[in-house]
Amino acid sequence: MLILITGATGYIASRLIPRLVDRGHRVRALARNPRQLDGRAWAASTELIAGDVMTPSTLRPALEGVHTAYYLIHNMSSGRGYTERELDGARNFAQAAADAGVKHIIYLGGLADPEQHIAPHMRSRIETGVVLREGRVPVTEFRAGVIAGSGSISFEMIRFMTELFPVIPGPTWLKNKSQPIAVQNVIDYLLAALDNWDGHGQVFEIGGPEVAPYGELMLRYARLRGLKRSLLLLPGIPVWFMSLGIGLMTPVPRSIAYALVGGLGADSRVKRHDALRVFPEVKLIDFDSAAKEALTHLHPDQIERVWEPEERVRLLKHEGFFILHQRFVERDGFPLFPTRKNWHIEVNEPSRILLHRSRPFGEDWLERRVGRDKISTYFFAPLGLAGFLYWYLTYPFRALAFRKT
Repeated sequence: MLILITGATGYIASRLIPRLVDRGHRVRALARNPRQLDGRAWAASTELIAGDVMTPSTLRPALEGVHTAYYLIHNMSSGRGYTERELDGARNFAQAAADAGVKHIIYLGGLADPEQHIAPHMRSRIETGVVLREGRVPVTEFRAGVIAGSGSISFEMIRFMTELFPVIPGPTWLKNKSQPIAVQNVIDYLLAALDNWDGHGQVFEIGGPEVAPYGELMLRYARLRGLKRSLLLLPGIPVWFMSLGIGLMTPVPRSIAYALVGGLGADSRVKRHDALRVFPEVKLIDFDSAAKEALTHLHPDQIERVWEPEERVRLLKHEGFFILHQRFVERDGFPLFPTRKNWHIEVNEPSRILLHRSRPFGEDWLERRVGRDKISTYFFAPLGLAGFLYWYLTYPFRALAFRKT
């Protein structure tokens, strides 16, 4: 089958596409700027195509010949009015899919009780599913809450906040219940829906095997990392203030943090367990096992390289790392790597060198790639507050040394 993945620059798409390719499917990835996908490991085995659900004319070539389309789009980062744009985009896509003869749409939305008072972000996720189902193409909708996996926005919020604060401040609704689901299980469900016609036209709430307060998830992550942490619950913390702090301290942009934090104000747990009956092949993974698996990805070779190869300089927080990436043009020369004895050589190839060292407050990697471009990338994975202090206090000197090493 030819399968279209929308939202191809997003987290779930980056985990789903390799699994589809491994199964032998032809995959077409839709993004507003496909060049952003050039650095992904799966890009060479995927058809990349430009398109935007807000511009219906771009959807016709994207949907031509497609059997199943995954709708993995959200607009939280686009700021005020994003809820209306989400519904308009879903409406455009449903119509274009019907016109193109698509047989099936699979949608991943948010887990919340629509009968309760929920945040606009969660309400928008649910209403997007409603709009898609109003179209003529059968839709299978999954609703998930906290997704536990390296790179997941909700997991990275847990990771960075827990690593940083010995006493984790938060609102009283950190006591609210969630039912986290491992990213592996989310992908399992999305794949199972491809061949299981019993799911057509249905909405499935999906979650892991346990229910726990949000705050407890942070403490459990801390135990896995060997960190002593406690919670300080403070009533009346404004959402804007929390989102500002999260935007500064974690990889989550402030606009997205604002929407997500608002969504934590209500329980997010499975009430209908139809997914377990319809998709019995999915074996649920508990939060601790999912978090342990995420920590095994704390290595440069295990993360999704979301930066564009063409970028000259990029500084970002991503999948547990602080990353400093730099591409050199010919006139820049090319810095050499440190030769100090405390670096361990992990990879030494003609086109790539990777050095590593461990410290009590984190781990460093230095990588050099030589090909069409000359690229140096520095990765630092902090461990606890000391790691964050080390990064922020020494960053100006490191940035200068990075250019000259």
